[in-house]
Amino acid sequence: MRRGDRVSKSKRNRPPGRWAIRATVWSFVLAIAIGIVTRLLLDALFSLLLSLLILLSVILLGVLFDIIGTAAAAAELAPLNAKAARKRDGARRAVELVQQADRVANICNDVVGDISGIISGALAAVIVSHLAMADPAVPAELYGGILLTALVVALTVGGKAWGKNIAINRSTEIILFAGRALTRWDELWGWLFSGNRTG
Repeated sequence: MRRGDRVSKSKRNRPPGRWAIRATVWSFVLAIAIGIVTRLLLDALFSLLLSLLILLSVILLGVLFDIIGTAAAAAELAPLNAKAARKRDGARRAVELVQQADRVANICNDVVGDISGIISGALAAVIVSHLAMADPAVPAELYGGILLTALVVALTVGGKAWGKNIAINRSTEIILFAGRALTRWDELWGWLFSGNRTG
C-alpha cells in the first residue's frame, strides 16, 4: 500500500514542462481537426435539425469529459485498489486514471472542454449564418445569434455545474465506467493489430 502511494505521488510530482508543451500541441491539432470535420458536416447538411443535433453533441461531449476529469481528481485510490485486487472489470485502468489525475483533468476539463466550447460557439455562428441566408428579410443573424449563443452558454455552464456535482458524489462509479471504456478500447485495438487473421 505504501509503495503504491509512493508511485502515485511520484507520478503526480513529475515536472509539468514537457506535459504542458504536449498538451498545447495536442490542443492545437485537435481543435483544427474537430473544427474542420464539424464545419464540413454543417456545410454538407441543409437540415436545421441535424445541425442543431451536431451542436448539442459537441456540448454534451464537453460536459461528459468534464465529469470524467472532475471524478478523476475527486476519486480515492483505496476503494479502487480494492476493486483492482478483486480483478473487477476496468478497475486497473481506473486506478491509473486516479494516479494521473492531474493529466486526466487537464485533458478532459481543459483540452476537450475548451475545444468543445470554442467549436460549439463556431457551430452556432455557422447555423445562424445558414438561417440568415435562408431568409435575408428576417433578422435571424441578430436575434437568432443572440438566442443561440445564450442557449449554448446556458447548456454548457449548466451541464458542467450539474456534472461536477455528480462527479464529486459518484466519483468511484464514474472512474470505473471510464476504466471499463478504456479497457474495451484497448481490447479493440489489440484485436485489430494482433495479426490474428483468418485464413
